[in-house]
Amino acid sequence: MRRITRREVIRGAITGATLTGLGAPVVQRASRLMAASVNAQVNVAIIGLGGIDIPGGVGGRGRQLIAALKNVPQANIVAICDVDETTLGVEATKLKRPGKNVKTYTDMRRVFDLQDVDAVFIATPNHWHALATIWACQAGKDVYVEKPFSHNIWEGRQMLAIAKQTSRILQVGTQRRSSDGLKRAFEYLHAGNLGAIRCARAIVYRPRDGIGKISAPTAVPKGVDYDLWCGPTAMTAIRRPQFHYEWHWFWATGNGEIGNNGAHELDVCRWAIGQDTAPPRAISIGGRFGVDDCAETPNTHIAVLDYQPAPIICEIRNWRSSRAATAIGDFQGMTRGTIVECEGGTFRGDISGGKIFDNNSRQIEEFLDGGSDREIETKHVANFVQAVQSRDSTQLSAAGREGHLSAACCHMANISHRLGAQRSPNQIKEQLAESARLADAFERCQSYLAANNIDLSKSQATIGPWVSLDTDREVYIGDHADQANQLSLREYRKPFVVPEVA
Repeated sequence: MRRITRREVIRGAITGATLTGLGAPVVQRASRLMAASVNAQVNVAIIGLGGIDIPGGVGGRGRQLIAALKNVPQANIVAICDVDETTLGVEATKLKRPGKNVKTYTDMRRVFDLQDVDAVFIATPNHWHALATIWACQAGKDVYVEKPFSHNIWEGRQMLAIAKQTSRILQVGTQRRSSDGLKRAFEYLHAGNLGAIRCARAIVYRPRDGIGKISAPTAVPKGVDYDLWCGPTAMTAIRRPQFHYEWHWFWATGNGEIGNNGAHELDVCRWAIGQDTAPPRAISIGGRFGVDDCAETPNTHIAVLDYQPAPIICEIRNWRSSRAATAIGDFQGMTRGTIVECEGGTFRGDISGGKIFDNNSRQIEEFLDGGSDREIETKHVANFVQAVQSRDSTQLSAAGREGHLSAACCHMANISHRLGAQRSPNQIKEQLAESARLADAFERCQSYLAANNIDLSKSQATIGPWVSLDTDREVYIGDHADQANQLSLREYRKPFVVPEVA
């Protein structure tokens, strides 16, 4: 493997070659729909189905997308792809209908070679999002990619550039953008009904157990093509007990909880405060507390995305010492959602919408979608399919650039954390003396951890530096720039190289 730099000329690394190594050269094929009616059914493929029977009932994002697509009459699932043949077989059987067999593949490059596929839904692990999107666009497919949009900021820029160059429709799976309740609530805020917006808060208090630890590498699960699973990242030994889903908690493949559930709430916060760039700077406090496992990412995380005049404060709590409902705490009565604090009141809500309270905590407005979480998700998927039909990207609820900017919030918080150092509570408080909101969040976090048998004077938290971004070029600047920019690049394993197109 070798490290790819921004300046290295690799724009032609894929174009002019074959995706599979066996088929025709990659060309920017015109969509099959361009010659058909805007009402023509859209043929779609799902790439990445997720594990089956994972403890806790998590995972399987691709299967959830299949369920949503079944409720979208304009969509026709013609192919599914997963590196796990077991999962692939189970889903193919479920989709089988008289006179219709869905095509199955373990290698996504074969999906991109299919002439009858108009669009792909990418629900792979995060480290595959960029290359899968780029390959799909080069093959003339429109793309719906799951959150977080990218694995790092640089890859996100390449994804946007290739979609623009190839005139592809690019949507990100932040389905809260299709909530009518949230749309109306933020129109109310943006009209100035509560005065100036002071800050937004992303709350993710989501209990998770540790993922365990093993003394020796475990075998690749039967039926899994591990070479294809790793793709762009190093093909290292597997050192986690559960193969599927737990990749979220390793830097090479995932982005931690802030890039998992946090990505949704941060996107809503950025929408609420009306910001159209990545944040100019970010800082992080956190750690992995209460568990002795093999994971790398924090399970307790506070981050400030320092937008002005209204910053975003993100608070993540995964650890709890008991199953009691109160163990993980709440903030203003919420354990998951978005809070927008304004001069004249507060919005509190989730995917369904929310309520407006005045400064005396009296409810004055309510904006609800009226649909269930799954119905809103189906609406989001349908929105993408309709944009594919019309070739009008302006009708997208969550265009690629929105996903890119919100993912940048996650990435900057993680970069700060990874550049940080453990400090005592008093040292952290001294460092936060000039940031009242961050100091308050840390005080509450310290109390929550103490209630769950974690003493931060003994198990110290990590506080990162402020990391600053040139929001036009989207590269780190100032103190820690060299280290931060280095962490924003990664080594690619041939032939799974993300090309520089921006």
